[in-house]
Amino acid sequence: MGLLLALAVLVIYIVLGILYEDFIHPLTILSGLPAAGFGALVTLLAFREELNIMGYVGVIMLVGIVKKNAIMMIDFALAAKGRGEASAEKAIVEACLVRFRPIMMTTFAALASAIPIALGLGAGAESRRPLGLAVVGGLVVSQLLTLYITPALYVYMDRFSQRLRRRRGHTNDGAGAPVAG
Repeated sequence: MGLLLALAVLVIYIVLGILYEDFIHPLTILSGLPAAGFGALVTLLAFREELNIMGYVGVIMLVGIVKKNAIMMIDFALAAKGRGEASAEKAIVEACLVRFRPIMMTTFAALASAIPIALGLGAGAESRRPLGLAVVGGLVVSQLLTLYITPALYVYMDRFSQRLRRRRGHTNDGAGAPVAG
């Protein structure tokens, strides 16, 4: 199952790379996944539940929710920067302010649906409890950290991307051929 999870993240990275025509900003989008995974595993450990198939389903759900929240923020910042309205720092601050409410609405909707599962309410709930615990724990931790990590990483990755472009621009003649030194 761990191999399938790693493969899923790799496929998400490739699809995001194709979508954004860049292989640096998808790393920014995926930056919240370690915090989400950590939160899910610590929550399962704290409640003495094992990581079974339902726990893995919860982690996979978590990957989708956390990725969607980061996409909402990064996509807005890239669009603002692409229109030439602002620098990377101003674009991500504006994105955080404008997209904060939709990100929180997505998170709270997922939490509201996962809390009854995590509490183990209903018939046969003990088998689904790891799913709910993984989602609740991962969302809480990732939301607290992602609101700080993703914008900072966006700025750093944007600077890194600009340095790469400048370096390529100095060593190439514009058509891709190296310039004789």
